[in-house]
Amino acid sequence: MIKFLEINKELPYLIFKKSYCKALEAGQKNIEAIAISSFNTKTQEVDSRFVNLKFITNDEFIFFSNYDSPKALSFKSHKQIAALIFWPSINIQIRMKALIKKTSAEYNQKYFFNRSIEKNALAISSNQSKPVYSFNQVKKNFHESLSNDDLKKCPEHWGGYSFTPYEIEIWEGDEFRLNKRNLYKKDKAAWHHYILEP
Repeated sequence: MIKFLEINKELPYLIFKKSYCKALEAGQKNIEAIAISSFNTKTQEVDSRFVNLKFITNDEFIFFSNYDSPKALSFKSHKQIAALIFWPSINIQIRMKALIKKTSAEYNQKYFFNRSIEKNALAISSNQSKPVYSFNQVKKNFHESLSNDDLKKCPEHWGGYSFTPYEIEIWEGDEFRLNKRNLYKKDKAAWHHYILEP
C-alpha cells in the first residue's frame, strides 16, 4: 500500500488519490508497484524496473533502493525519469514525467529503523544487481547480516528517492478503445489541462 502523508490540493494529485482509493476498493494487487524508466548518459541506454512506491508527501513520490544499483547510476547521470502505474482492476494507467533526487540521510535512517530486521539484513548484505556465483551465496550473506550486523542502522549505500512530477497523464481504458486521456503539465507554478485523443 501507498501511504499518503499529506494531500496535495492540486487537481492531478486529487485525481490520483481518488483513482488509488477506487483501485484499493476493487482489490487491486500490488497496488504500490510503479515502473521507473531512466536514462544513463554514460552507457546511452534506457532502462525500466518496478519498485514499491512507499509514500506520497504533498507533491513528492518516494521509494527506496540501493544507491550503488544500476538505476542509482542512471539517476546520478540524468535526473529526469518516467514513471508508470497500471491498475487493471479499474483499467486506469497513470504516466508521469519527473525529476528525481535522493532523500536525506536523516529521512532514510528514520524509515530504516522502523522496518523489519529481515528486510534490513537484505538491504545491508545485497550488492544489488551485481553478479553472484549462486543464490546460496545470496542466502549466506543475508543470514550473516541477520546474525552480525546492526539491523537498525541504515547503511550509506541504501536510502530513498523522491520525484516530483511535472507531467501527469490519467488514462482510463474503454472496451471500444474510446479511452479517456487527461494530461496535466506543470509550467512554473501552474498546472495546465489537456484532453488527448485515444
